[in-house]
Amino acid sequence: MRVQNTLSCFADFSFEDLGISEQEYLDYRSKYLDLYEKANSSDKEKASALEDVDFELELMHRDVINVAYILNLLSMLVDAKGKNYESKKKQISDMLSNDIHLRSKKELIEQFIEDNLVHIENSEDVADAFDAYWSEQQLRAFAKLCEEENLDSKKIEAIIEEHLFANQVPAMRDKVMKAMLKKERLLVRKKTIPRVIDKIMRLY
Repeated sequence: MRVQNTLSCFADFSFEDLGISEQEYLDYRSKYLDLYEKANSSDKEKASALEDVDFELELMHRDVINVAYILNLLSMLVDAKGKNYESKKKQISDMLSNDIHLRSKKELIEQFIEDNLVHIENSEDVADAFDAYWSEQQLRAFAKLCEEENLDSKKIEAIIEEHLFANQVPAMRDKVMKAMLKKERLLVRKKTIPRVIDKIMRLY
């Protein structure tokens, strides 16, 4: 992966230079990300032995797939048929699996394809349909978060708006604590607050 990150800077780059097919590379990178997520979440307090992994993940950021590009591929799916349809659908799935920012959204996007895209006849309608679907899923996830974690929805909404506007929330831990409707003991709160923050970050 380190070699690919370096070689891909050049216009004449080809996967033949790596001695591995593009599909094999994508499969290995998907497994790589799975292992990274497991290792990184298993013990947050350990001194990191994953510094090289972090570095490589940062290099991946430059080929993040734009959501507009995903929408374009979804639009192409509307007009595709038979084997071509399945091929393009797999292409989208592979891209989602191998993009560090879109992996967490893969299930929702694939669900949109199965439940909504099949009913769309005009490819120009895809963007609006996807926006409506995405907004609905965000609202559901927001309501579920507030219910499961027993949070004041107005205060959590304010935190999210602040994050979307400024891309940061000063004293976020304190604000989340104040949004908790049930006051917990200190040791319990130390686990609850990071969990809530992580869920908020995954919403948007």
